[in-house]
Amino acid sequence: MVASKPTTPHVMPMISSPFSSPAAEPPYLANLNEVQLAAVKATEGPVLVLAGAGTGKTRVLTTRLSHILYQNKAFPSQILAVTFTNKAAGEMRTRVSSLLGDQPVEGWWLGTFHALAARMLRRNADLVGLTSDFTILDDDDQMRVLKQIAEAEGIDVKKSPPKLLLALISRWKDRGMRPQDVGRDEGGLAADGKLATIYAAYQNRLRTLNACDFGDLLLHMLTIFRDPANQDVLSGYRNRFRYILVDEYQDTNVAQYMWLRLLAQRDNDDTPPNICCVGDDDQSIYGWRGAEVGNILRFERDFPGAVIIRLEQNYRSTQSILAAASGVIAHNQGRLGKTLWSQGDMGEKVRVRLLWDSDAEARVISDDIEAQRRQGRPLSDMAVLVRAGFQMRAFEERFVQIGLPYRVIGGPRFYERQEIRDALAYFRVVMQPADDLALERIINTPKRGIGDSALQNLHFLARARSLSLHDALQDAMIDSTTRPAVRAAFGQMANNFARWRGLLGTMPHTELAAQILDESGYTAMWQADKTPEAPGRLENLRELVNGMAEFESLPAFLEHVALVMENNAQNANQDAVTIMTLHGAKGLEFGSVYLPGWEDGLFPSQRAMDENGITGLEEERRLAYVGLTRARHIAMITSVANRRTYGNWVQAVPSRFIDELPKGVIDYVSELRPASSIRPSAPQWSLSGFANSQSSSSPATPQYVAGQHIRHDSFGDGRIVHVSGQKLDILFEDGSQRRVMAGFVEPLDSA
Repeated sequence: MVASKPTTPHVMPMISSPFSSPAAEPPYLANLNEVQLAAVKATEGPVLVLAGAGTGKTRVLTTRLSHILYQNKAFPSQILAVTFTNKAAGEMRTRVSSLLGDQPVEGWWLGTFHALAARMLRRNADLVGLTSDFTILDDDDQMRVLKQIAEAEGIDVKKSPPKLLLALISRWKDRGMRPQDVGRDEGGLAADGKLATIYAAYQNRLRTLNACDFGDLLLHMLTIFRDPANQDVLSGYRNRFRYILVDEYQDTNVAQYMWLRLLAQRDNDDTPPNICCVGDDDQSIYGWRGAEVGNILRFERDFPGAVIIRLEQNYRSTQSILAAASGVIAHNQGRLGKTLWSQGDMGEKVRVRLLWDSDAEARVISDDIEAQRRQGRPLSDMAVLVRAGFQMRAFEERFVQIGLPYRVIGGPRFYERQEIRDALAYFRVVMQPADDLALERIINTPKRGIGDSALQNLHFLARARSLSLHDALQDAMIDSTTRPAVRAAFGQMANNFARWRGLLGTMPHTELAAQILDESGYTAMWQADKTPEAPGRLENLRELVNGMAEFESLPAFLEHVALVMENNAQNANQDAVTIMTLHGAKGLEFGSVYLPGWEDGLFPSQRAMDENGITGLEEERRLAYVGLTRARHIAMITSVANRRTYGNWVQAVPSRFIDELPKGVIDYVSELRPASSIRPSAPQWSLSGFANSQSSSSPATPQYVAGQHIRHDSFGDGRIVHVSGQKLDILFEDGSQRRVMAGFVEPLDSA
């Protein structure tokens, strides 16, 4: 529906066009619903199309572009159409050409932000000290330049790795900040407080190289546009582009937003810009990489008199799934508001399963997938969408065990990840000293001063004496031709492996695995790493050790991994279930979607809430909305009562998002049955509104109130800030705020 009336449209003068005269009702307008048609025909003035999941956003965008061309309102070269991926730009070009009768369309300004900005910059490079043939550096080149600059400034690149410096500088560029816009203290402790200085030196170095990085493409154009001396350049582009169309507007960062705003404004302030932005504030899930949901929320303020059109009729999901997604997202405050609906049937209710642990979770989901497969549904139409990468292991293990083909999208399979392969290499050398490939992989990981030449000498020594690399370490320790520092490193490695091998059978293999990773320095290496990927790698290492507990020994586990890897290779081209993260699933759809791990702390992520507060929580809720709306027919949410964390079983709390699901469209089942007597006893708690499973024989839980002081075994002392049934929101003395069940705390004072 149209939320506000348009202002009197500014009528563009008719221009000649390569296309034939428009018919009374162009064929490409057929099959559009009433609201889609309104979005296509509202060509004049500022328009925001709020396109809910599955509402035909791409159809509206391409038809609108076709309509402008077909109605002779502009040449292709007078339309700026911005997408977020090259794939989307290619699809739009193909669809528009098809809608217009496969006529060739030349002179497009259609592409990604970076592609379009690069095109502009090559025409105006001299205004920022470059020439038109400038080079665009890749990540490796950028980090090489930053490493040189950091070392010249006396910065320890081990403590402040170039990858971290690049990430921080890129964040400034995404906010449209040049070196002169950055305060001396804005870099914090990174690079010993010299990050602003390094940023300036980095930009000077790029200019000397006649190069720029991807962030510079927009940043340089912003510099040109904002310089009063270059207003003729900005005016030229403003006059050129009669229409601006933007896809996925909710994912724009500050620099992209500023670039669009400058281009959309008119030199004559009385002329409303013809800008149409298409997006969904409820699907803004990339705040961690610079996206600003506020860009779409302030559209009406930025462009007074804007038309807001809401696409709410969903063509993908059943009414039950849409009602569940709408019920969750309605709890967000930072949104413009819309409610998805469908003319289809209600379909199955959204299944919510409360399970014992992650093994039961993988078993229940795989059983359901198998049941659907027997009914003739393809595995490729089913997906498991996880919040964190470490969750994938349990599903990969289960699918291999039962012979269910699967593929991991958006990243390597669990056992193929760098940190997992490194850890397995350590374990393999402990078990099999002659495994040269494994030793070679980790001989200088973490860094031990064993360079390429030292490794080559070790290989030479091993071949000359018919030894394995491991045995050659012993000889290299007393070889006078080997540098003393390298001999010491070889000796330490040899002694460590001998000691770890001696511990086999004397302690639990999970404890030994953790000890190997700690004493080798491998865990500390990732703890010291400040890149965004490091926390996820540490989570994966913990999950690796957790998974080993299911096997009786280290050899049994390594044999299992080898079989898993062989199975993966055999299943490469089969019909397979998809496993991927929720972030990676945006824009996709499946017949059946499984959403595991809906527990507070995991989803919503505790880290997101700790770092960003309410903003972080609302982005997590949008992620839940995205997950649910990927499903066409079946959606299953699972939450477990026990999840292994840091090698220990921790009693988990169901996600607050489960409580936010409308009860009428939920099929809730609690299956708290332990699979083994070695697991912890089941916590006696219930989900408010869904079940009342408290045992009458269990001891009564004290009643708590806000303001009361409590103690938690793991988190220490804290104060209750909010009570919701048996769920307590507690502010702990370390400054963190967590939600825990009442049964896990004890009162320090009376109510």
